[in-house]
Amino acid sequence: MKIDDRFWMKLALHEAWHFQCLTYPNPAVGCAVVKEGRLLSVEAHRKAGESHAEVRALMAAYEALSGRKAPVSWEDADAAHDFLLSQPEHLFHGCTVYMTLEPCVHQGRTPSCAWLLSRLPIHRVVIAHPDPVSSHAGGADLIAENGIEVEMGVCREEAAALIEPFRIWQERAFVLFKLAQTSNGRIGGGYLSGESSLEHVHRLRSVADEMIVGGGTVRADRPRLDCRFCGEEAPDLTIYSRHKEFDTEIPLFSVPRRRVEIRDDLGPLLERPSFLFVEGGEGMLRALQERIDWFLLYQTPKLSSHPLSYNVDQKLEFLHSRKIGRDLMIWSRFG
Repeated sequence: MKIDDRFWMKLALHEAWHFQCLTYPNPAVGCAVVKEGRLLSVEAHRKAGESHAEVRALMAAYEALSGRKAPVSWEDADAAHDFLLSQPEHLFHGCTVYMTLEPCVHQGRTPSCAWLLSRLPIHRVVIAHPDPVSSHAGGADLIAENGIEVEMGVCREEAAALIEPFRIWQERAFVLFKLAQTSNGRIGGGYLSGESSLEHVHRLRSVADEMIVGGGTVRADRPRLDCRFCGEEAPDLTIYSRHKEFDTEIPLFSVPRRRVEIRDDLGPLLERPSFLFVEGGEGMLRALQERIDWFLLYQTPKLSSHPLSYNVDQKLEFLHSRKIGRDLMIWSRFG
């Protein structure tokens, strides 16, 4: 392993975390391109159906090396692949490409990234984690067969954490519990999060198969639970409650093109391969405590005297954190 490989790979990992779960049903993936010790680009896959991280990073590298804006859209995967393959050999010669996940060998909604990389005059490919889906694996072998040096396993443990949601939703529901609180752990008193956090929450809602919220939260907060801050349609909604009667004037019941269902048994939802986005208070957390995979915490820089909080004893392991607007966003799982 080269002495700086972990440094470059960590840049790719950090970029991928910006789009964690937003790529559903695809995994979050990051990619960096380096030439002669100079970082040319660091990009990530952003949305299912759009160009993968490798393509975005190579398009950005082209612009850095040529000094020109690419004449095709980065998000038109077919056009981007053709454009990259048409470049003169010297442009990408000597480049090292760092990928958090083995590039795809199959062609789905976008062309094969492994095939593209195998036909570019790059020097070396460094991969953090092999593809966990056997039908998608083999990209590293294809690249190596075409004479490009391949190294696997750099930052593998960190990359394994990054793709854990993807591995889970292959088999069953991946359950993400969203929390928003002040710096001293208070959760009441109206909106706590800043605009950037609210937009991010709405983007996550928009890609989830289903939202789950507790009946107590619905009655107390009378929420809308839509995706208006990102302009997307809201997912179907399950209200978890033993009591079936609700005031249908609560805004969440009038969101267009959304099914709202009231359940007192979440078992069938939890067993189906999917992405479930859960919002609620302490009661919802306790009800799902044994089935929650990850927590996503938005912590606002504010101290509050409001009495409401999550009164639960549970150790957590922090996976990744970053500033988002004025807030701190922390991804975590049970420790």
